[in-house]
Amino acid sequence: MHDAIIFLGPTLAKADAAAILDADYRMPVAQGDVLKAVLEKPKAIGIIDGYFENVPSVWHKEILFAMKEGIRVFGASSMGALRAAELHPFGMEGVGAIFEAYVDGRLEDDDEVAVTHGPAEIGFPILSEAMVNIRRTLSDAFAARVITEPVRRALEEGAKDLPYKERTYARVLRIAEEQGLSSREIAAFRSWLPTGRADQKREDAVAMLRTMRAALAGTWMPAQPIFPFERTTMWEKVSRPVLQAG
Repeated sequence: MHDAIIFLGPTLAKADAAAILDADYRMPVAQGDVLKAVLEKPKAIGIIDGYFENVPSVWHKEILFAMKEGIRVFGASSMGALRAAELHPFGMEGVGAIFEAYVDGRLEDDDEVAVTHGPAEIGFPILSEAMVNIRRTLSDAFAARVITEPVRRALEEGAKDLPYKERTYARVLRIAEEQGLSSREIAAFRSWLPTGRADQKREDAVAMLRTMRAALAGTWMPAQPIFPFERTTMWEKVSRPVLQAG
């Protein structure tokens, strides 16, 4: 039995994650999954990827329940960063630049981390680009003097205006060309992109796994709840079947 359960999907390949932290890696988290994980009594739960839109998202309440049970809950990158930003005042442990950007208000929208991807059976191939990755990549391109600030800003705004499922660099650059942005800068960015493209979500996922590895290797401190856990009627209704089954 592993000390940690990690919910992971397209952000990081399972083999790469396992090379950093020996853990029980599971599918992206959905509603009820953390509650089920609590029954196994791991020391820690890590949330990187999670389902939304067509599948009910992980409840805040089940994360609070895990912490009430002494289980430390970490979050980064995607759904993990969102929930950690919302629950860090209650003890959830966020890691990485994306989490920090949500906490300090530089990021607000859920679509910043959303991507569309293929099925788990073929490794969750990513079919669109996360807005947080586009922002980081454009900032790096500007810092490297590949593009100017007006072009960086125009590309960023063009990407943000797209539905998250349609965000790709090819689409963003095509829109930029249609808008008449500098052809020289667009060509320079296109040439730079294969080696310059940043993956902030992946970097944050790696950082979270390393943080968990260090914590598990040291003197372990279980979660110390700083909140009263309210067993509401709704909580009892939705949790009882899961807890009884366990």
